Amino acid sequence: MFKAVEKKRAYEDIVKQIYGLIENGKMKKGDQLPTERELTEVFKVSRATVREAIRTLDSMRLVESRQGDGTYVLASSEEAMVQPLADALFHEKDDLIDIFNIRKIIEPHVAELAAEKGTPEEIVELEAIVKEHEENITDGLQSIRTDSSFHEYLARMAKNRVLERLLHAIVDLLTATREEYLQNRERDYNSLHGHRDILAAVRKRDSNGAKLAMRRHLAHIEKIVFSGKKVMGKGKNGH
Repeated sequence: MFKAVEKKRAYEDIVKQIYGLIENGKMKKGDQLPTERELTEVFKVSRATVREAIRTLDSMRLVESRQGDGTYVLASSEEAMVQPLADALFHEKDDLIDIFNIRKIIEPHVAELAAEKGTPEEIVELEAIVKEHEENITDGLQSIRTDSSFHEYLARMAKNRVLERLLHAIVDLLTATREEYLQNRERDYNSLHGHRDILAAVRKRDSNGAKLAMRRHLAHIEKIVFSGKKVMGKGKNGH
């Protein structure tokens, strides 16, 4: 399955070969890679080179190294194709306002597709996420995870792998601002209210209503996040 690599920048060749096997489905999500020793023998390189390649694949979120258990494929073939695009498009240094502008393009369409294509079982799961968000607020707990889960699960319901991976990349970038934004209980509840409106439209299979509800939700969040800011901050931010 593998072949020896050129010595010059050998780790890049290893990355390309493993990436290619994931992309074409010969290595599937959950599969375990050969051991470090086996890879050094197959590729005819040092262990340091193999480790560098694995670290690169890990940083691309294509594989995961588990202490004492080996390295496993983390991405499906579809995810392997989209992840490099997501990494190229979105970076931690990007202006927050630019990321929000992309959200306003992508997420209303995601909500629209979710209303059209979401299964009854998925709608039940989305309801559970909103309910957990509400319970977290009632109990005085942070709702960062459930807030993120709502947007990511909508993307899964849209049945579009590209949109799902792109939105996942955006959500990753928006962690810090979400942490800051949701510290305020009133703002947290306002976010929940927006999610409820989107859920209601999805439940009714109202694709246009879901799209409009998402636009209102993002506009509200954007207004609060950027209120009083003269310069848009850089860094790993977002809602």
